[in-house]
Amino acid sequence: MNGVVTVPKKVNSKKKEANGFGKDRRRKHHHFLVTVFYADGERFGRVYTNKEKATRFAERQRRSPVVKSARISLVS
Repeated sequence: MNGVVTVPKKVNSKKKEANGFGKDRRRKHHHFLVTVFYADGERFGRVYTNKEKATRFAERQRRSPVVKSARISLVS
């Protein structure tokens, strides 16, 4: 070995993606479930992929006199 040393190349590991899904290629965006609770005990749910749209829908539903509450939860 004539004094030659081979150094392995440094492999750049991929950093975790900013959206929080990592290497899970099945998901491209989060899902937000808006659940609306009515005064008569009924319940209604709608799923959005955009948080702003989900928030606007919940606020619009809360203005109705028959709605007791509206909640937004992150599904995935």
